[in-house]
Amino acid sequence: MNPIDDFISATLKERENNDSIRSLKPESSLIDFCSNDYLGFARSPELKAAFEKEIGKHPDYFLGSTGSRLLSGNNEFTEDLESEIAGFHNSEASLLFNSGYDANIGIFASLPQRGDTIICDQFVHASIIDGVRLSHATRYVFKHNDLNSLEEKLKLAKGRIYIAIETVYSMDGDEAPLQEICALAEQYNAAVIADEAHAIGVFGRQGRGLADQLGLNSRIFARIVTFGKALGVHGAAVIGSMQLRTYLINYARSFIYTTASPILNHLAVKVSYAFLQNRDHQSKLNERIEAFKSGLDPLINIISSRSAIHALLVPGNVEVREKAKSLQSSGFDVRPILSPTVPQGAERLRISLHNHNSIAEILNLSNTLNQIL
Repeated sequence: MNPIDDFISATLKERENNDSIRSLKPESSLIDFCSNDYLGFARSPELKAAFEKEIGKHPDYFLGSTGSRLLSGNNEFTEDLESEIAGFHNSEASLLFNSGYDANIGIFASLPQRGDTIICDQFVHASIIDGVRLSHATRYVFKHNDLNSLEEKLKLAKGRIYIAIETVYSMDGDEAPLQEICALAEQYNAAVIADEAHAIGVFGRQGRGLADQLGLNSRIFARIVTFGKALGVHGAAVIGSMQLRTYLINYARSFIYTTASPILNHLAVKVSYAFLQNRDHQSKLNERIEAFKSGLDPLINIISSRSAIHALLVPGNVEVREKAKSLQSSGFDVRPILSPTVPQGAERLRISLHNHNSIAEILNLSNTLNQIL
């Protein structure tokens, strides 16, 4: 073996020894309690039919975009869609990215400069962390949702200051104290950049997100909205001022140097946003969240959450894997979240609830959890 193969082999062996090796699994016939398809849009026959109808209005569409947005990959439809998304989210402008990962890389790697400071919640998504690493700014991390810890870091900050948070956290399902964070940001002249990936569709008027629900849209510098969770499609947008949009078009490398998403993808986003607005999806989801929580034994160690995400703590990779296997053998697709994805000792079963789950399925899951935990 050459030195590179030796390194790969040794590194993978370490993961195997820690019982934390990852592998791809095919789709299953189990009842879905693991996906991010909170509103059931990805599998909705109605949404699919609306998408196919919309395609019929564009008979000359290309299968591919043919290039980056700055070369041959831009079109009037996409720019109109960006205006519609901005309007829906009560903002001046939006800019589409190929994924939530690309959006976070784009804004965090390009906007903060050398001499600036980024202060991140310790549980922000890996895409934010990677974007921050690509910037030349100083980075501080504050304890999760801890306002005192945040203020300590704000007192150390230099230059232009950015606070990076998620409004709803993907592993715990808990919410950031947005109002208090915005107040601190204003006190220290900092800009809040909020990832709303797991809040869109679940919180706010017609699913506009947690910032909208709390009336904080104008107090947050930029929001990242993703389409691959509750909206059931793919891609993301950075929501903010027209000036920010222009800046990202000029400096965000994950926007500039990639082939644009094809119009087919943007058609799906447009139809999904329309579908989001045509009925009360949130009431149906909230009914399912309440059924799940009320069916659980109160002694079960669950992180408090109003979102579709519910984390049941089962420390230890071996232990949480075994609990997940028990649930899967009972017909429920529940996945274990292992360290190092979460800190050692904070391993958990991550339960995602959806509108396509029946109340009976949810109560059966709660009862099964009561028996095995």
